[in-house]
Amino acid sequence: HLLAFCHAEEASPNSLLDITLHYLSSHLEKFCWERQDGTYRLQDAAVFPQEVADRLLQTMATQRQLNEVTVGIFRGNQLRLKRACIRKAKISAAAFRRAFCHHKLVELDATGVNADITITDIISALSSNKWIRENLQCLILNSLTLSLEDPYERCFSCLSGLRVLSITNVLFYNEDLADASSLPRLESLDISNTSVTDITALLGLKDRLKSLTMHHLKCLKMTTTQVLDVLKELEHLNHLDISDDKQFTSDIACRLFDQKDTLLKLISLDVSGRKHVTDKAVEAFLRHRPHVQFVGLLATEAGYSELLSGEGSVKVSGEANQTQIAEALRRYSERSFFIREALFHLFSLTHVMEKANPEMLKLVVIGMRNHPTNLPVQLAASACVFNLTKQDLAVGMPVKLLADVTHLLLEAMKHFPNHQQLQKNCLLSLCSDRILQDVPFNRFDAAKLVMQWLCNHEDQNMQRMAVAIISILAAKLSTEQTAQLGTELFIVRQLLQIVRQKTNQSVVDTTLKFTLSALWNLTDESPTTCKHFIENQGLELFMKVLETFPNESSIQQKVLGLLNNIAEVTELHSELMWKEFIDQISKLLYSVEVEVSYFAAGIIAHLVSRGDELWTLGHDLRVNLLDQLQSAILSWPTPECEMVAYRSFNPFFPLLACFNTPGVQLWAVWAMQHVCSKNPVRYCNMLIEEGGLMKLHLIRDHSFADPNVRRITAAILENLEVHVVRHGGPPFPKPMFHFK
Repeated sequence: HLLAFCHAEEASPNSLLDITLHYLSSHLEKFCWERQDGTYRLQDAAVFPQEVADRLLQTMATQRQLNEVTVGIFRGNQLRLKRACIRKAKISAAAFRRAFCHHKLVELDATGVNADITITDIISALSSNKWIRENLQCLILNSLTLSLEDPYERCFSCLSGLRVLSITNVLFYNEDLADASSLPRLESLDISNTSVTDITALLGLKDRLKSLTMHHLKCLKMTTTQVLDVLKELEHLNHLDISDDKQFTSDIACRLFDQKDTLLKLISLDVSGRKHVTDKAVEAFLRHRPHVQFVGLLATEAGYSELLSGEGSVKVSGEANQTQIAEALRRYSERSFFIREALFHLFSLTHVMEKANPEMLKLVVIGMRNHPTNLPVQLAASACVFNLTKQDLAVGMPVKLLADVTHLLLEAMKHFPNHQQLQKNCLLSLCSDRILQDVPFNRFDAAKLVMQWLCNHEDQNMQRMAVAIISILAAKLSTEQTAQLGTELFIVRQLLQIVRQKTNQSVVDTTLKFTLSALWNLTDESPTTCKHFIENQGLELFMKVLETFPNESSIQQKVLGLLNNIAEVTELHSELMWKEFIDQISKLLYSVEVEVSYFAAGIIAHLVSRGDELWTLGHDLRVNLLDQLQSAILSWPTPECEMVAYRSFNPFFPLLACFNTPGVQLWAVWAMQHVCSKNPVRYCNMLIEEGGLMKLHLIRDHSFADPNVRRITAAILENLEVHVVRHGGPPFPKPMFHFK
């Protein structure tokens, strides 16, 4: 039931509260006044519920929005905090004191705040509030600087209400441990990766300490016997973590397992990364401690027996199966070494997947997000993402989860642009119809990253995937974005080089087809990109492509589709006034493949639509082409499926006004009727919204319009009316005047 709930949670949209807080955090300046000191305060005088205030602060921390200016909104009493998360905030000690120390805080997570504020600054500020001194229960101070002064005044003991203290990855010494151990209510202590050399001071907590985490105490100078002697005295321990990053050969784990009458109240024990751990020793230890619910065995030699599989009453973090790996990813999300180990083994176990596993993918996402600049983690994670989302597995993943994954893959590509294997892993995962078509993400950024890779590498297999990704992304970019893409990265030149290479080799493969599709999509309603195509000798190259592959209709269709885009650009009209080019296109007008004939007709329609003045190849040729154009269109059968997609109908509207060249009008209305009948939901609404109805009414009611043009126009209007009646849509305006 829990797993089903997690899946439903991932598949469901964000709550209204989450959406609101996310927007408020991202656009805080719109809702705030600025004080004289430059800090923000909320305009609305309403007082937020405490839970909402806590959530807003956490949202701002997650979005990295906490700084000297924005934390000003927490001054005063509008936002009353109880559980404050300021992770990675960039604030000074003075800003911290003003924003947070008047609240009745019971929890504070200050992990990774910037170096301008130290642990002693934080505790000094907190202790200025008598209520906080007596009632603050949980304090997390991981990855901070203890003090900038030497010597410094030790101050943990002033927080008399503290029950939970976490102070990992800090230069925290024996004297500091002694100070913390004097706290009268402390029950949980995490001193992982600190500078403690002697844990004897923990004996001051022997009557109350229930949870002790000492992961990777790299400076510890005590013997194993001395450490065990201290641990034996901590009779109330429920949780003990003595895990390590496999860097030391200490025998503390196997010696602990030999103890029969020690730590009998343990519920959780973690020895991951320790040497000389065996299934036999662990099982013997558990027999004397029947209440144990978790054992950490990742990166050890244990965890392979049935009792330790993790499937029963005892949960196990390990590497023997996916259940153990999932437990490891959940518990060690902040520990890069263990995340890497777990992901490495997950990759090995997921080469063949029959069923989508969203919960596992979510755990991989957490690891990627927590360690964005750790190459081993990103390398292993990106490989796992591919295994978990390849082929049909992506269909079973919630869109929201895939959006998170895609964002993190793109971030990894940005962080490690020169690491070829990582880039390959990310491209392999991105090359998914489900992701490219259905998932929301920054497609412009993605296209830039993929093009950067394509410009710097010549791996043939990856080249095929890269151009496949670009061909799909390009169709979903705005015309402004495609123009910018071409300008920034010389994308057209790079893609044309691939076409040139394949043409010279007379090779028709998926790489060539994807590259032609990419160029076609990039030039769609993008005059700038079309200009780049001409400037890079694209027209001459595409003529050669048509000559090299005279019987490849799929190649011809893509080439002519792009040349249609060029023909739409009035400024490039003269570039196409080339007799050999027109002759080649007119031959393809008679292709038996309607898709090929259609695009050849489109090129001719655009070129002849601009009148005799701009037609420089002779009047007779133009008249002859118009006759051929009309004859070809009337011979086309109705295609069974949609053979083209358009961003808008704007390129067609000038053609609809060409009453003196009915062949041009005929091509335009045939094309509009085709897409409106094959995909009415998209194109009927588009045609109405873009003002196409009035133009169609002008043709239908024009007494000199060609009968075939009027017939197809009437069919379009009838389809539009039916669509609006059935599905609703934009208002259906009536014609305002008629031609007689």
